[in-house]
Parts: sequence; structure tokens; C-alpha cells
Amino acid sequence: MDNLKIKFRHLQTFVEVARQKSVVQASKVLNVSQPAVTKTIREMEEALGVTVFEREGRGLRLTRSGEVFLRHAGTTLASLKRGMDAVSTTRFGDTMPLRIGALPTVASNIMPLAMTLFLAENAGGQVKIVTGENAVLMEQLRLGDLDLVVGRLAAPEKMAGLSFEHLYSEQVVFAVRTGHPLLEAKQSLFETLGHFPILMPTRGSIIRPVVEQFLITHGITDLPVQIETVSDTFGRAFVQTSDAICIISHGVVAADIAHGLLATLPIDTAETKGPVGLTLKAEAGVPAPLDILMQTIRQAARDIAGAAGKRD
Repeated sequence: MDNLKIKFRHLQTFVEVARQKSVVQASKVLNVSQPAVTKTIREMEEALGVTVFEREGRGLRLTRSGEVFLRHAGTTLASLKRGMDAVSTTRFGDTMPLRIGALPTVASNIMPLAMTLFLAENAGGQVKIVTGENAVLMEQLRLGDLDLVVGRLAAPEKMAGLSFEHLYSEQVVFAVRTGHPLLEAKQSLFETLGHFPILMPTRGSIIRPVVEQFLITHGITDLPVQIETVSDTFGRAFVQTSDAICIISHGVVAADIAHGLLATLPIDTAETKGPVGLTLKAEAGVPAPLDILMQTIRQAARDIAGAAGKRD
């Protein structure tokens, strides 16, 4: 049996002959000659190593092997048609907007490159990207207001009915302006953090418990001046113009660090590392435009991780 020799025309011809129970009628529907239909069926039988039709009066009927193969051939053709329709719809832009939820770290670090790659695919359609706290985005996903969330893995009890695909891991950092006094400090950094304003993730953010646990582990239970914010725009601007310290996911400030606008305090935060990836409804189908966008998000994550590895 040589399955590689079976082509689309074999399946199409086989299914039509089975439907019409006649080579003559199938040739009319397919708009090909009767000898061409007969030859195609013979080629397929040779590739399969079985006979799929037998004579019945003036027509044809399926053999037992033919009946088995018809189920699979029909499914294959139907699946192929759906795929072709999906891609055709994608190319012509006749689709609902893709609604993507992204954590600020992803929105600033991954999505710009992902969207550049997506637009290069000429997939058409519209994309709506919203940012917010992980819990809010997950709730919008459950309600059907979002098609995909790109962010941190939620707690197990929050993942019922959802699926997660890991892209990369990320940790928090203590970001400061270049020239910040603590960059040259000789004493323990943990003893002096409280002398400066601290920008903290809000209590509803997914990394807040991680940050609190990290601080407690290192003996920090009180920070006199705290500013809670999920606005990376405010946080980055405020830190660049003050002596404040921003505890934030690395991806949010990665570009500023690379451009020399910000720096990170020499604090080992490896224990705050957590998975970032794609979260979907577990049973939801993935339309072609969303599939293409997910591919470009994966590619962007790989490219950025590779570039970061080279810098390190």
C-alpha cells in the first residue's frame, strides 16, 4: 500500500462515484471523461491494495473496504474544505475582529513584533488588543469577550475550562533610573529599599503575591512609601525622573533597559520567575486568523528570547 500516491483528485473522484453509484454520472458531475474516472479509481485501488467498488446491475456499490475508506475520505474532504474556506475568508478579511488580552509586559515586549509578523502574513481582518490585570483578562476570556489571553499562568483553581500553552518564563525586577544612588550602594539593598518610594503592582495583579512573598522572604515587611499602579506608562516615566524604585515584570521595562533609560538593581529575583503563555477556552475552536496570530506570537517570543540570550 502506498498512501503517498493518493491525491486530492483520487478522494474527490472516489467520493463522487460512491455518491452517484455510477462512473457515468460521476464523470458528468466532475466534468471529466468516463475513462479518466475509471483510471483514477483504478490508481487509488492499486495504491490502497484493495478493491473499493464492485458491480451491481448497471451501477456500482462499495465493497466493505470501500465503505470503511469512504468514512475517512469524506471526513478528509470535509476538513480540507473547511480549511480552504477558513483561509479564503481570512484572506478576504470577512472575519470578526480578533480580541486579544495581553498583560502590560506582553503588550510592550511581545505584541509589537507579533503584530508586525502578523501583518506581513497579509491575513486580513482586524485585531483588538486590550491590556489589564490577569484576573480581569481571564474573566473576559471566560465570558467570551476575548478570544485569547497572553499572560502569566493563572492559579490552578482559575484554569478550569481553559488551556495554557507555555511560551517563556519571566521574573520581576527592581527597576530604577540610570544613576540611581542604590546602583552604587555598598550596604545591603534590602536594608535601604524603604528609604525610597516603591512602585508596587496592585493587589489584584497576578504578580502581587509573588512580589509580597519575595519581600517577606528577605525580611521586608514594611515599605513606608508605596504607590500601587498597573500603568506601565506612569511607572516608567516616574522612575526615570525620580529616585523611585519600580518592582515590575522584566518585559515591561526591557526596552528601556536596553536603551539605557533604566537599570535594574543587582537583586537576584530568580525565585519570582513564572510561566507566560497563551490561554484559550479549552473547547473553543481556533479560526484561521487566530491560528496565524498565535503562530506569530510564538515566533516573536522565540525571537525576543533569542536576542536576549545573545545580549547575556
